[in-house]
Amino acid sequence: MASSEAFLSDEQREMLKIATENADVFSTSPKSPSGLKSPTRLMAARPIKAPANYKSMTEVAVRHVRRTHSGKYVRVKKDGGGGKGTWGKILDTDAESFIDHNDPNYDSSEEPFLLVGSIVHDPLDEYKKAVVSLVEEYFSTGDVDVAASDLREMGSGEYHPYFLKKLVSMAMDRHDKEKEMASVLLSALYADVILPIQISQGFFLLLECADDFSVDILDAVDILALFIARAVVDDILPPAFITSARKALSETSKGFQVLQTCEKSYLSAPHHAELVERRWGGSTRVTVEEVKKKIAILLKEYVESGDAFEACRCIRELGVTFFHHEVVKRALTLAMEIPAAETAILKLLKEAAEEGLISSSQMVKGFARLAESLDDLALDIPSAKGLFESLVPCAITQGWLDASFLKSFGEMHHGDAEKLKHYKEEVATIIREYFLSDDIPELILSLKDLGEPEYNPIFLKKLITIAMDRKNKEREMASVLLSALHIELFSTEDIVNGFVLLLEAAEDTALDVLNASSELSLFLSRAVIDEVLAPLNLEEIGCRLPPNCSGSETLDMAKSLLAARHAGERILRCWGGGTGWVIEDAKDKIVKLLEEYEIGGVQGEACQCIRDLDMPFFNHEVVKKALVMAIENKNEKMLDLLHECFCEGLITTNQLTKGFTRISDTLDDLALDIPGAEERFNLYVEYAQKKGWLLPSYGLSGTDGPLPMAAAF
Repeated sequence: MASSEAFLSDEQREMLKIATENADVFSTSPKSPSGLKSPTRLMAARPIKAPANYKSMTEVAVRHVRRTHSGKYVRVKKDGGGGKGTWGKILDTDAESFIDHNDPNYDSSEEPFLLVGSIVHDPLDEYKKAVVSLVEEYFSTGDVDVAASDLREMGSGEYHPYFLKKLVSMAMDRHDKEKEMASVLLSALYADVILPIQISQGFFLLLECADDFSVDILDAVDILALFIARAVVDDILPPAFITSARKALSETSKGFQVLQTCEKSYLSAPHHAELVERRWGGSTRVTVEEVKKKIAILLKEYVESGDAFEACRCIRELGVTFFHHEVVKRALTLAMEIPAAETAILKLLKEAAEEGLISSSQMVKGFARLAESLDDLALDIPSAKGLFESLVPCAITQGWLDASFLKSFGEMHHGDAEKLKHYKEEVATIIREYFLSDDIPELILSLKDLGEPEYNPIFLKKLITIAMDRKNKEREMASVLLSALHIELFSTEDIVNGFVLLLEAAEDTALDVLNASSELSLFLSRAVIDEVLAPLNLEEIGCRLPPNCSGSETLDMAKSLLAARHAGERILRCWGGGTGWVIEDAKDKIVKLLEEYEIGGVQGEACQCIRDLDMPFFNHEVVKKALVMAIENKNEKMLDLLHECFCEGLITTNQLTKGFTRISDTLDDLALDIPGAEERFNLYVEYAQKKGWLLPSYGLSGTDGPLPMAAAF
């Protein structure tokens, strides 16, 4: 109305005022029409031009006025729904309706719905928030025990992999001090708070997020690789994790690069354990080996002095509460080695447990670790199993070992012992059959049927132990088999662990085989010549052996053999009847036969020459050389030869795969000399997959070194 009045003259405003007063009169006194001011008379006396909307305004005012039967004028609502003396709208009631619960016709569905809002809480989100404050506090205080206690009180054990991920990711973006603190905390939490499988799951979560980390942290790949290497060195992450994780990651991902960096830059380096542990510099933490030496010294001094108080003080000063299980293990081993010290050792462990110096979980873990190594310990201490079985009830009776260990030890010991015994019997039969038949594919098939890959090192130990007690023919066959197994079935880690077992038992083997040390050194050096082991692997084996033991002397002997002039030819001829060639000679012969085939094109003759080489474990070199010549000369005849070798079973799928993989590893260098090498190699891969030489998954998974297709092409 205010906007309309702005365009009215004074006369028009007065006219509008009279109309408004008349409307008020209608509502209060409909029987007094004389009281109305007539706009008509006013207009007659003072003619004015009405506004354009005047008619509509008066019509609206009159339309909403109704007269009742009593003669009163009342204002009613639109659509006839209201006003005193009116019927109102349809279904309108004078009283408010309500639902009576006592009504026989009461229906609960007629009740009005009441929506109650509630906040949905995600337990994982809450856990992550709590973990952030826990890690921040730990980085501020450095108190491992408090952090472990807080994490244990939080519960939600199923989320511990996310704790590991958050801890490492927060440390990655900080100084070396926090990185070292994170590694120390993980070692402390291992087994006591976080299960071993959760450690692996946590690191795999980190690998999956490596691409995101690299956006914010420039050297994220190197840092994460170092964290994984540190976990392996600290024995909280098995080396097999790298192999299994590589299979589950894309070869183009940052996580795959992390594993490659970890393996090549850290774990394969000489003295890698010490380098990895000291990489973050400024750490006051001693290495694992140093701690073990200190533990051995303090236990030896305790046995001589008998001062339990001083021994407990030395254990406390080590400051490695998460490593006290090593104290328990070494103390029990010492009690078995020196029967006269058994009483003193048990007294020390009892006092350490009663003082709370060694926790119940660390005590159980120490006993469990010793139980797992009883078979090896029995080689040096024949009565080790009997002694251990007598120590366990004694410790439980005195109250410093949890009674639950007895049940778990009984189940574990009985089940594992029976399983291992059965495996050893089976593989002994398989090895003897191989020495009679010389059938490598049949042996590999038998091992796959056994389905116990975790016992591969034990198979290697059994193979070489049996071969050493036989003639040179069987020794040569064992070395050839080892090369084939490395390609088909065994990892480098399996080979290394097998030789460690052999060297640890070298003194006992010498009792049955007079020249066991020299024979074992030949097996070691032959493994290096056959490229089953790398020279760096010998350093790794040496680090895992006790100093000044018979195994260390054997290892030194193998290194001397490898350092001699013409070592390759001498070692290959050491048992006679073998291939008798240095690797370089074999490569030359392969090149010559391929050149002759390129000129003559006779496939049958070329296949016979490959067969005459009698080096089935080295056929991947034939594949590699043939592919290089095909790329250089653009000669498809080489592919025809490989196809013929595959059809005859002369070159296996695994050898073909390894040959293609070796080319893919050197493709960058090859492309410098041969333009278009990558494109041609790509075509050869597709051709090989089409012909069935290579599996369709070649280049897509991480098994046995397949070609990183996306990266190469």
